[in-house]
Amino acid sequence: MDMLSSEKEATGKREQNRLRNRQAILNAARICFQEQGYESTTIRDLIQKTDLASGTFYNYFRSKQDIFAALLSDFLSGLNENLIRSRRSAKTTEEFIHCSYLALYSATARDPLVYELAHSNDRALKELFGSGILGLIMMSLEDDVRDAIEKKVLPEVDQEYLCTAFFGVAYGTSLMVARRVHQRPEQADNEVHRATDLSTALFTGGLPKLMALP
Repeated sequence: MDMLSSEKEATGKREQNRLRNRQAILNAARICFQEQGYESTTIRDLIQKTDLASGTFYNYFRSKQDIFAALLSDFLSGLNENLIRSRRSAKTTEEFIHCSYLALYSATARDPLVYELAHSNDRALKELFGSGILGLIMMSLEDDVRDAIEKKVLPEVDQEYLCTAFFGVAYGTSLMVARRVHQRPEQADNEVHRATDLSTALFTGGLPKLMALP
């Protein structure tokens, strides 16, 4: 039993060390990408920002692109789950729209640097994921809109145009949230709610007229 306990403890320490090293690399990447830009940052720059040897670095990431992908994946991993869950549980039009924007703007405010990086490096993002940031974030929107229309939560309007309108508002507003929170982190919650309320009011105020269109 003592041997088993020692093996478990050693495994636990190795896992903690692995997670710590990975996070150190991602933190270094955030600093370098912000200070120098994604394109200008080199692997050497990243290694110099950590206490890790180059060999250790390559145990975690093979390239700068892998790090960028990891930052985006961490950002996106919980977001789409939250979006899907909140939208599909919505009972009203306003709740559907409000939940969608609240989830997106909250994620942006929690990690404004990654969102800004994604916006400013759209070409790299498309090479890695085959889509821009809004396409990745809102990739489940069309299915959710279709489901909401079937449930009468949303009115029967042109789904493609409606999703495009969602994208348009989300794209610019999310970037503004990121910029404001980056400049004034203490105002994060306030900015999230202001942006969410404005976006929701914009849509709910316009939908009645939209429904009357031929």
